[in-house]
Amino acid sequence: MKIQNPFRVGLIGTLGVGLGFLILTSIVNLATIITYIGAALFIALGIEPLISFLERRKFPRWAALVVALVVILGAFAGLIWAIVPVAVDQLTQLINGIITWVNSGTAEQWFASLQQQFPGVINDTNISAVTDWLQKNLPNITGQIVQTGVGIVSGVFGAIIVIILTIYFTASLPSLKRATYQLVPASKRARFSDLGDQVTDSVGKYVMGQFALALTNGVLSLIFLSIIGAKFPILLASVAFFFSLIPLVGTITGSVIITAVCLLAGPATAIAAGIYYIIYMQVEAYVLSPRIMSRAVAVPGALVVVAALAGGTLLGILGALIAIPFAASILLIIKQVVIPRQNEL
Repeated sequence: MKIQNPFRVGLIGTLGVGLGFLILTSIVNLATIITYIGAALFIALGIEPLISFLERRKFPRWAALVVALVVILGAFAGLIWAIVPVAVDQLTQLINGIITWVNSGTAEQWFASLQQQFPGVINDTNISAVTDWLQKNLPNITGQIVQTGVGIVSGVFGAIIVIILTIYFTASLPSLKRATYQLVPASKRARFSDLGDQVTDSVGKYVMGQFALALTNGVLSLIFLSIIGAKFPILLASVAFFFSLIPLVGTITGSVIITAVCLLAGPATAIAAGIYYIIYMQVEAYVLSPRIMSRAVAVPGALVVVAALAGGTLLGILGALIAIPFAASILLIIKQVVIPRQNEL
């Protein structure tokens, strides 16, 4: 047996470790860019079923792409145009109401009543402690507010980047898929292409299904909140829509926020909203979601929960979004590749 040069072995091992560390560091530093790319590709796969539908109606690829993007961007712009003025107006009303509440003396009376009801909690000692804490931590609070503003600006910039990447990926998705399939040996290319098409179709249908669920929640929320007389119904319906885009935890989180805001209209309104969302979540889980999602991805309920939790822990909101179609893709590969191979042994 030939004896390896210790110096060469050590050098190669050190270079390997250094290269691995460099790759991991690069991934961490490029995490934001990778998130933008993943989100754009995910959205592009979600748009693909609409483009395929138009292509089956004898639309050329470029015309179907233009129509799909115009419809989606137009709907998004219309939604923003409908929400932002109302949201600003309702937020202004909320701020003016708080100012009037303070200037009229109602706030002072409310605080005095709290002192009478909870003298052991709301007293001069505790108030002084809270005041001292605020004075000491005011610079940190101000810094966090500034960071929040910077985060909002970065979010807007990131949204623009995602939109641009989505347009590019949507336009070049067939060529990207063909280029990927070319990397597979010719003897296995047809099988790999079939599996790849099934996976991308599954992801696209899942995105469309999740959007349909979110739209249903937003519309029904607007109707119900308007009926019970909740304040800011359009704003709250928008919260319901956008949070429902996040699988598993989105609807619950949005429902809690909406119910809390409904307290501004009175405890009865908040109780009615809470009961409604408890009922709606059951209907969504056992009626709407199975009917809509069964056509997109076939994933057992327990696996949905595990996949969403794992994806959210690893990659945040993006991870929660892609976890379920990723799990569906793994199940598809196991059913069509792994199990048949095992049966042949």
